[in-house]
Amino acid sequence: MGSYIVEIVTPIREVKFENVNYLRCPGLDGSFGVMNKHREGVFALSVGEIKLIQKSKDKYFATGGGYVEIIADSVKLLLESLEESNEIDLDRANKSLERAKNRKIQKNSGLNENRIDASLARAINRLRISKR
Repeated sequence: MGSYIVEIVTPIREVKFENVNYLRCPGLDGSFGVMNKHREGVFALSVGEIKLIQKSKDKYFATGGGYVEIIADSVKLLLESLEESNEIDLDRANKSLERAKNRKIQKNSGLNENRIDASLARAINRLRISKR
């Protein structure tokens, strides 16, 4: 199995992984995987889990969405957020979940329903991935 480079850019950091064998991303129409010599393209990503296999080790990340560009021997991700499963602050994630649930119940929070739903999805996603 061949390998490639994955570069990830968020508003607060940049991360580079070499010798990646497989990458799974949360596309808008469902998850998709990327292997070496994958067909090139640009895809939009949703809130979800990114799985990366590097040297036979699985790594899991929570993302708030963004874009991925697949080119010849590398993949570049431009993401709103990225947290590795072992980096997720459970206390913060639980507080975010409670805050989003309360806003969903209180119809007068002043926030758009779509923003509340997105906050709820991100919090649930972070808690799910923290268990990986």
